[in-house]
Amino acid sequence: MEPTIVELGEQPYVGRRESITMTRFARVADHLPAMFARLGERGVPVAGAPFLRYRVIDMSADLVVEAGIPITGPARVAPPLFVESLPAGRYVTTSHIGHPDGLMQVTARLLDWAYDRGLEFDMHPTPTGEVWGCRLEVLRTDPAEEPDMHRWRTDLFLKLAA
Repeated sequence: MEPTIVELGEQPYVGRRESITMTRFARVADHLPAMFARLGERGVPVAGAPFLRYRVIDMSADLVVEAGIPITGPARVAPPLFVESLPAGRYVTTSHIGHPDGLMQVTARLLDWAYDRGLEFDMHPTPTGEVWGCRLEVLRTDPAEEPDMHRWRTDLFLKLAA
């Protein structure tokens, strides 16, 4: 799928943040079922598909990643959960249908596509890694409904600099 640029509004979400290495990455997504259960117990309406939000990326060391669930409005949650909002703005986006292992290659192509067009991301390098304003993998497929990971759809959204 050819990348496009879209405008997104601010979106509140419930999240849980982890500092992990790539070898422990699955630990972040593993929080989602319990997060959905807690939101259901509290009657908090869900406003869309769950996502992974990359806050800090250092592929050779740690990543700071959040599991997130969009919600329709204010909610009260107990730590380690928190409520925050995804920022409004322009995002470069594309979709990937296939095993999550292919996402690194799809992301690299998306980054190259944007850089070839002179686009700048809402990101700045630091000694501890790239700090992103908003970089998302939206998990469009429910594993309970489609267990074949090669059929999963993931949408990528990377926020552009203002």
